[in-house]
This record gives sequence, C-alpha cells and structure tokens, in this order.
Amino acid sequence: MAADGAPTRFTIAPDDYHVPYAGTAEDGRKFFLSQELFDEDSYVGLFLWHPDGTFDEVCVDAVARPDGLPPGQAAPAGADDLVQARLAQLGDYALEDIEVEPFIASVDGVDFGWRVGQYDDGEHFINIEPGNFIAYYAPWDGFDYDT
Repeated sequence: MAADGAPTRFTIAPDDYHVPYAGTAEDGRKFFLSQELFDEDSYVGLFLWHPDGTFDEVCVDAVARPDGLPPGQAAPAGADDLVQARLAQLGDYALEDIEVEPFIASVDGVDFGWRVGQYDDGEHFINIEPGNFIAYYAPWDGFDYDT
C-alpha cells in the first residue's frame, strides 16, 4: 500500500464473467486479455507484466463495436479469432490468479490499463481502462469487483 492507502498491487483472478483470460505466459510474464475494452471504438487488449508483477507492455487492436450496443455498455467485441491469436502469442500459458501493479499506458491517445482512484469517502478502487467495466476494491484479492 502507498502512504495514502492506495493499492500498489492487486490480484486479478480468472472467472467465467469478465475475466476469462488472466494468468502466466510461457515466458513467465503475467497477463490479462480482454475483448470488452471500449470508448467510441472497441478493442482487444493484452496487458502484460514482468514475472515480478511490474508493468511490461500493452498490445491493443481496434475492432468494430458490435451493432446496436448502447454507448457505455461493455460487451465482447466478437473478435474471437484475434483473441485466439493473442493467446497463441503467450505460448503455453496457465490461467491462474496473478498479483500485479496498476498502470496506465497511452496508445494512440487512448488510455489502457488499471487506474487507481479514490472516492470522496477515502475508499480506493482500481478501474480498467478504457471502458471502466471492471472496478476492483479492497481487499484486492481479485474476487471483489463490480461491473
């Protein structure tokens, strides 16, 4: 924890809801892969951390936003082939809980990553960007998130 109580690490746990792909790649890097990232466009984003959980890189592909999807709503982009190609880049990977640091990286003027914020009452949260469709809370164990 930072001096102000903000989390410096949090856990991402794979599940059957919004976190189908989180774990460790063959090269030891930690990863999170999503096709639900969005602003005006939709994205497939592969977030990578070094084996020690420090930020490494983010790989982003813009894809068509599903027709009829209301603004501000997350949904799979329907880019299954791209998701499978990104997973193949990871080599022999394991889906498992990962403990990583939050980060924000700008790609073509769009922020991608995990942003730490704070409510007026002092409670911290970590939102995924873009789209803000996952928000983690203390105890930062990967199970306490809202959508």
